[in-house]
Amino acid sequence: MDNYDFDLIVIGAGPGGYVAGIRASQLGLKTAIIEKDKPGGVCLNIGCIPSKSLIHQAGIFQNISNLEKYGIKCDTSGFDYSKVFKKSREAADRLSKGVTFLLKKNNIEYIQGEAIITGKHEITVADKKYTGKNILIATGSRPRSIPGFEFDEDKVLSSNGILMMDKLPKSLIILGAGAIGMEFAYIMNGFGVGVTVVELLDRILPMEDGEVSETIMRLFKRKKIKFHTGTRAKSLEKTENGIRLTVEDSKGEKVLEAEKILVSVGRAPNTENIGLETVAIETQKGFIPAGDYYQTEIPGIFAIGDVINSPQLAHVASKEGEIAVEYMAGRNPKTKIDPLEIPSAVYCEPQVGSFGWTEEKLKEKEIPYEKAVFPYRAIGKAVATEEADGFVKVIYSRDIKEILGAHIVGSSATDLIHEILLAKTSELLPEDIAEMLHAHPTLSEGIMESMRMADGWAIHV
Repeated sequence: MDNYDFDLIVIGAGPGGYVAGIRASQLGLKTAIIEKDKPGGVCLNIGCIPSKSLIHQAGIFQNISNLEKYGIKCDTSGFDYSKVFKKSREAADRLSKGVTFLLKKNNIEYIQGEAIITGKHEITVADKKYTGKNILIATGSRPRSIPGFEFDEDKVLSSNGILMMDKLPKSLIILGAGAIGMEFAYIMNGFGVGVTVVELLDRILPMEDGEVSETIMRLFKRKKIKFHTGTRAKSLEKTENGIRLTVEDSKGEKVLEAEKILVSVGRAPNTENIGLETVAIETQKGFIPAGDYYQTEIPGIFAIGDVINSPQLAHVASKEGEIAVEYMAGRNPKTKIDPLEIPSAVYCEPQVGSFGWTEEKLKEKEIPYEKAVFPYRAIGKAVATEEADGFVKVIYSRDIKEILGAHIVGSSATDLIHEILLAKTSELLPEDIAEMLHAHPTLSEGIMESMRMADGWAIHV
């Protein structure tokens, strides 16, 4: 061990850090993890997990109205959102305790406190020094604030603040229509809050395929959610009853009012005050530059997850952590994740699952392609379960029909996308999935039929 306390010290116990720590221990590295908050990081405690709990419960609440089709009347006047909030916290707490158990099971030393890098192989926590042959920075990110729209977590909410809210506002403006913004639009609308979405770009979910964005916007408008795209937020004023937002689009200025505003314009990396300057690591726009195997410019120091300039997704951080520690352990992992093989998921209803090229990017790069779009309304199970909104879209090359990307809008899209991604990473062609037997009735038949469409012989359309 070259007289180091540990083979690896991980800073941060989020989905990047704790997964990396467990994998390192499995590979025989003596490992410590330092965390200043709770195990599980943002994703588990104030992100992915509690928000999915809220999404699930919003769906249940919305489905109450469907019972009226069968003559059942439900009195929702006693609805108490604080109990919904409590359920989301129970889910987060249960899983955080689960991470603590996993760390203990894998013989990882868990150190509670704030870590400062005080040398190339040294970390200090509350005046106590720890040395490690390798250091892995996995300190995550926080909601990005913008001047004039600073969070007070009362009237001006971050994604953290809205998750910790135990009482619903009557109305909410959401500034930013990315994945987080659209998930909260679905949640709040589902519980009866009046929702207005403001997006600077000309469409919502701007990172997704254009047809995906159009479909979600159309379906959300049906839910009475209001949209202002191609609209810039100019100024924010707090009033006695809420907030007043001045916005500007191509037609001029207008004023929007609501009880609260959620500012959801991305996340900023947590790279300040962790001692990077001590080891001469310079950030680029706040991000730590990382090369092959997620090494920084300083030998023995690695960085993964939201602190580097890669997609800020929990599953990306976890995989980056695995690659980094496998390299430390003398394995021969692939150097980095292929961006075109990263699945993206938006958990509103209908869901969005995607990976790879979008049509817009292919056109921009002048890459020839073909597409097959199979509608959910032609899937028997989707019709039977009244979830017929959406489509499966496969984009493939014109010559050999190599799968270039896939985009699904609809029920269970975030799960279904992985069958196509597996085909892509296994270098299968549409014909391989088209000919594979799929159970009936299942939503996965939509995958099969989209591939048959790409191969020129779809049956049910």
